[in-house]
Amino acid sequence: MTLITSHLPELLILLFLIITFAISVIEKFADWKGTVTYIKETFKNTFISPVIKPLLILLVFFEVVSSYFLINGFFHLLLSGDNENALYGCVFSSLTILSMLIGQRIAKDYPGATSLGVYFLISVFGVFLLS
Repeated sequence: MTLITSHLPELLILLFLIITFAISVIEKFADWKGTVTYIKETFKNTFISPVIKPLLILLVFFEVVSSYFLINGFFHLLLSGDNENALYGCVFSSLTILSMLIGQRIAKDYPGATSLGVYFLISVFGVFLLS
């Protein structure tokens, strides 16, 4: 119980990021065609429109890697107090969100880009707490 209370802020941040990224991956796999259609429509008038599918696959890969380290890190932190994987999870989450931010800016979706700021701050705060 002392591991939970001594790492409660970190565990809550990890849970938030796990929910964020794991559900995102599940949604993308559950409706891959719909996701590709939506992303193609969003970026249709940009210079990256010819490479949407590879970029989307790369984004899903980053989300899967982030989810792996976040879930693994959550349990390591909870059970043994080891925070290395949790730190990697927060770092990968931050990098994934930055890549999404680049995409939102390219698409000129400024409200979408703004909303990513909250996720980025939470993941960077996780990096801060786990460093």
